[in-house]
Amino acid sequence: MTDPTALADGTLARQGFLSPDALDRAAEILARVKAAGIETVRVLFSDAHGILRGKTVVADMLPSVFRSGLRAPSTLLLKDTSGRTVFPVWSGEGGQGAGAGDMWLIPVPATFRELSWSPGSAWLFCDLARVDGTPISYAPRQVLKGALTRLAAHGWGLTVGLEVEFNLFEVTNPHLEHSDSGLPGTPPDTRLLAPGYQFLADTTYDRMEPVLDDLRRAAQSLGMPLTSVEIEMGPGQVEFVFGPADAMTHADNMIMLRAMAKQVAARRGLHASFMCRPKIEGGASAGWHLHQSLTNLSDGRNLFMPAEGHDITPEASGWIAGLLAHAEASCILTTPTVNGYKRYQPFQMAPDRIQWGRDNRGAMVRALMVAEDRASRIENRVAEPGANPYYVFASQIISGLAGIEGNLTPPPPSDTPYAADVRALPRSMDAALSAFEGSTLYRDAIGPEFVDYIATLKRAEWARYAATVSEWEQREYFGLL
Repeated sequence: MTDPTALADGTLARQGFLSPDALDRAAEILARVKAAGIETVRVLFSDAHGILRGKTVVADMLPSVFRSGLRAPSTLLLKDTSGRTVFPVWSGEGGQGAGAGDMWLIPVPATFRELSWSPGSAWLFCDLARVDGTPISYAPRQVLKGALTRLAAHGWGLTVGLEVEFNLFEVTNPHLEHSDSGLPGTPPDTRLLAPGYQFLADTTYDRMEPVLDDLRRAAQSLGMPLTSVEIEMGPGQVEFVFGPADAMTHADNMIMLRAMAKQVAARRGLHASFMCRPKIEGGASAGWHLHQSLTNLSDGRNLFMPAEGHDITPEASGWIAGLLAHAEASCILTTPTVNGYKRYQPFQMAPDRIQWGRDNRGAMVRALMVAEDRASRIENRVAEPGANPYYVFASQIISGLAGIEGNLTPPPPSDTPYAADVRALPRSMDAALSAFEGSTLYRDAIGPEFVDYIATLKRAEWARYAATVSEWEQREYFGLL
């Protein structure tokens, strides 16, 4: 095994970016890379949209990565979902990425994973900093780290579980002609793997088992605590369910799941899509259900588990109240695409308004809390599967803490979630952005730079959408008027 002292004189260690434990882990990785014959390591980070970007280094360069990190253009954090840089980097205005200069990629040894579907290759995730070593306040992992630090000041941690729905289709035309390039390019044409609307049908599972086995094995090889693979309602729609883990671990897992699923599927001639509501005939919306509970860091006790004779703890009550109070302001983080707001429809087992209920899948927050049940938790059903998990988890912490610290109490739980006279969830990205920008919650908790950053990215996306003439408009007005 490589001696950690050989890495201790590197820039990252000397400036405190890699702890002694991280150096030990890095040394183990270097030995593992050599023993396993790994040839390349993809040194990556999550951008604002939860897309992995970075550089692939040959194995011999990995010690240098652990000593000195890597550099990459800071504009990789300044692009909307089309790939356009939406900040004025050439004018010097706005203070972001002036001159398209570099940022610093700082490896996180705990994220190293060998890729079972790509023999000889591995992943290594990174934190981000400016070249002078200062953290980038809006970098996704940094945002979650800050929220977890606030939570830890109370002596608490966040335990989460994931239920992630996504779609699998066969690619019939990848659209790789020169004319298909663009910002964005032409998406692939697809056909169904299964007809759909046979919820949890074993025959449908058997039909899709070959690709689902590939995805399951790849997820397990990455160390994900996968508990089940399920057939969902929509055609080609599946759900992967993961057991509980701490928030940072599962944020990394969610990023890995999306990237892995797309890569493994592509090698089979398939397309895995985490788009909330694909434009396919007879399609269904996909959601991401986030289970969560507070954990006492000193003894591991679940603070959402009621005592005998009680149905809710003070911490759970305040947390739920905070999630509800700040749902509109948080929606651009939990539902960051134009498409995601089309999921908020009544009678679809998706929320359309801001309320909670007990074991009610129509409510935004579903409470699953039973006296002396150590698995007691709540399930927030608001998020879309394409959301950036670092931002989503941070939004839950910041909103939940605001509820506890503000001594907020939730309204009574609802038994009729689609009939209750309560606030509706935002009906568009534009409305969600207005709520986000108009709230002081994230300006106070993370800082105005973060709010302005997210708003700039998403305003650019919304403006492009609003300027596009839709098929509906053409059909409605072109012949009539």
